[in-house]
Amino acid sequence: MEDNRIVELYWERKEEAIRETALKYGRLCAYIAGNILSSHEDCEECVNDTYLALWNAIPSQRPSRFPAFVGRIARNLALKRYEYLSAAKRNPAAVTSLEELGDCVSGAESVESEAEKGQIERAITEFLWQQKEEKRNVFIRRYWYFDSVESICKSTGFTQSKVKSILYEMRQKLRKYLEREGFGL
Repeated sequence: MEDNRIVELYWERKEEAIRETALKYGRLCAYIAGNILSSHEDCEECVNDTYLALWNAIPSQRPSRFPAFVGRIARNLALKRYEYLSAAKRNPAAVTSLEELGDCVSGAESVESEAEKGQIERAITEFLWQQKEEKRNVFIRRYWYFDSVESICKSTGFTQSKVKSILYEMRQKLRKYLEREGFGL
């Protein structure tokens, strides 16, 4: 089913929208949540929460890029779940990914930092679109989807050394870019 038709089903408040979303994007949601959460049960719960969040969000919003909208909701819910569970157990891959980016983007929460959040997101998006596609894809797979370096190597055919080098170079460029844009890190 086409994405615009699925969105229409949400607007019409038909439960078929959830079934169609699960058929078309269930694996994407599970993949995103699975790379962040270490438990299958937590991942499954996150995917189900994604469908509920879509049900609640779409009548007031009409996403133009439905797959990105679904993925963003799944990722945000998985990160919230991870934060909740992190006191008891940790997913080393997600922790490593977040620590790598720690030098570029601060995680400190305050009223001021919350206000800048949207501006930083836009700046990072602009930065990524200025990069070569292969480097951008490696960066996104690592820091958006939390793929392991090994997984990125398998899908790209790059060596671990090359992937690590790309990630290091991209982090350094991102840091400089954000500083030029006026974001104190």
